[in-house]
Amino acid sequence: MKNSLPIGKLNPDLLESLFTSYRISDPAVIIGPKVGEDAAVIDMGDSLLVAKTDPITFATDEIGWYLVCVNGNDIATMGAQPRWLLVTLLLPEGKATEALVKDIFSQIIGACEEFDITLCGGHTEITYGLDRPIAIGQMLGKVDKDRLITSSGAQVGDDIILTKGIAIEATSIIARERGDMLLSRGYSPQYIARARQYLKDPGISVLKEAMIATQVGGIHAMHDPTEGGLVTGLHEIARCSQVGVTAWPEEIYIFPECRELCSEFDIDPTGAIASGALLIIADPARSGEITEVLAQSGISCFVIGQIVEKEKGLFFQEGAERRPIPIFETDEIAKIFQ
Repeated sequence: MKNSLPIGKLNPDLLESLFTSYRISDPAVIIGPKVGEDAAVIDMGDSLLVAKTDPITFATDEIGWYLVCVNGNDIATMGAQPRWLLVTLLLPEGKATEALVKDIFSQIIGACEEFDITLCGGHTEITYGLDRPIAIGQMLGKVDKDRLITSSGAQVGDDIILTKGIAIEATSIIARERGDMLLSRGYSPQYIARARQYLKDPGISVLKEAMIATQVGGIHAMHDPTEGGLVTGLHEIARCSQVGVTAWPEEIYIFPECRELCSEFDIDPTGAIASGALLIIADPARSGEITEVLAQSGISCFVIGQIVEKEKGLFFQEGAERRPIPIFETDEIAKIFQ
């Protein structure tokens, strides 16, 4: 369709224009709609309520687990503990069965039990115009007023820490959605099973590392790079905090299966959906302590760059070579569905 928008997140300029045209009248809303912030924050008097909604659209397998993790991640990046979940589940006409509904419900319950989250309501229906289930989560959490972390707090000179590695979620989606194709291309069932298991190992949840890191302190911002991958996450932090970024590609860890499967489908892993990674923007005097404590808890992490002045822009730097950090209008994972 002429002038139609691409698949994925709205262009941040368009999104920001929508937000700036709306005035929040309730002073209890501490953080409202803003490009780059992971969740809304509401002053409840003695504490802050953190609220998030996110759908699962690319994945069709294990969408209940995806749903709990991606919504819980955005609560955790604000320094809050995810507590309560509501789910809207839209099922395709002619394809929905009792077994499908029970399976998705079981996935949601299993993830809620894993992360100590309570499913407290929602809505389920069968609707027309869908070719697959769509799940939308609404997650709530709480945080003390002096422990709130935002995406807008990055300061010039801060270290940029990346946990685990990138394209973890993309790897799981590729293996789950294109397993038969991978088999036909010579990948072994064991390899595909391992890549599918990236959903839980190393896992797309960042709740554990976010909670550990906030206990250490020295964190000025955190962000959960999801759709659009690592580079989109860096752009969102920079926009939110009005800063620049210098990142070092050689320090960005990519798991072997991530690298191989992204290459198979001509996917740039830095622009592929990246749940499972956490960006921690920290005081450089504390980043060593943060990475050490995370490592002691079995969570690998890497200092991948620094926050710089806004005027310096966003660049990857390898030795003397500098190149702009790209912008992906559509997540690279969309290539497997074309």
